[in-house]
Amino acid sequence: MTVWDAVVGQTMVPALQRTVADAAGYLQGGPRGAMTHAWLFTGPPGSGRSVVARAFAAALQCPNGGCGQCSECADVRARTHPDVASLVTEGLNIRISQVRDLVPRAALRPARGRWQVVVVEDADRLGEDAADALLLSVEEPPERTVWMLCAPTAEDIVPTIRSRCRVVHLRTPPYADVARHLVATAGVDQKTAEFAARASQGHVGRARALATDAEVRARRAEVLRLPFDLADIRQCLDAAANLVEAAKADAEKHCDALDEREVDALRKALGAGTTGRKPRNIEAAVKDLEREQKLRRTRVQRDSIDRALVDVLALYRDVVMLQLGVSTELVNEEMRPSIDRLARTGSAAATLRRMEAVVAAREALQANALPLLQLEAMALALREG
Repeated sequence: MTVWDAVVGQTMVPALQRTVADAAGYLQGGPRGAMTHAWLFTGPPGSGRSVVARAFAAALQCPNGGCGQCSECADVRARTHPDVASLVTEGLNIRISQVRDLVPRAALRPARGRWQVVVVEDADRLGEDAADALLLSVEEPPERTVWMLCAPTAEDIVPTIRSRCRVVHLRTPPYADVARHLVATAGVDQKTAEFAARASQGHVGRARALATDAEVRARRAEVLRLPFDLADIRQCLDAAANLVEAAKADAEKHCDALDEREVDALRKALGAGTTGRKPRNIEAAVKDLEREQKLRRTRVQRDSIDRALVDVLALYRDVVMLQLGVSTELVNEEMRPSIDRLARTGSAAATLRRMEAVVAAREALQANALPLLQLEAMALALREG
């Protein structure tokens, strides 16, 4: 099993493997142009941008091009390799301080591996100041440094950085590839894997959650009842409130225990409880951490709501397919009878307007609109059609 086996449904793997071979030749005195020192991996959510970047990083460090068996591959996979750094944000944006901490690391020569690799996940969350701090290192990287940025589209990265990167476009993995991956790695049966691949619309991480977690499946089923429960204004407002409350519950499940562990670890790191007096500045440090935790909680809530809206949008897509008489498998094939009844109650034009309302809600939430107000407006628009 090689490092590339973790990459699902992407056709560009052979090209990256050739680049790994070229990079090995460059280290042995080959032409400088054989290796690009800044890469931008783009693709829709769930396409595996960071998975591809990490597989590429492992292959560059591996003496066998990513065998998956050696210590280099194992350490990159475990995120413990001394020459592969990661920048991951759990807040709304990547802070300039995070970039400034990372840039000196990128300037070092490899301590053990062949390259000094820096993977920036969610590079689209780079603020203007953070992007400026990153630019010089990307523009003039040391000889053995490789930057790997991940973002949904190239346009999400500022032009000054984008123009210095080699762009690799990823696609949404085909359902069949996702299903095969789930059967091989998650230990689920073929039927469950096929359902999860289809219901997630090719999003590998979401598919794994649907295949292995009954609570996630139940939450999705509840969300998909929304288009059927908008008979009056009261139901619209209740549906919006339920989405927000479910997102808050997701955030609590994800963040509460993690927040507590982080605060305890910080207090111990600063010496709390080891002496008879409170360390200086400990409360200020805790407040800074709690501020970051609040941003993370906000992001988790928004991501949860966005996933729900993607599911609703897919259901309306199924509705309009039936209304237009298109013969195709539905995303929510298991709900075909209910979707068919919903399709018969309106026109394709009305369904398209509803889809536009969902898209508008997603865009507004990405622009920091208040979730409850925006979802209430969306639900009312869905009722009106």
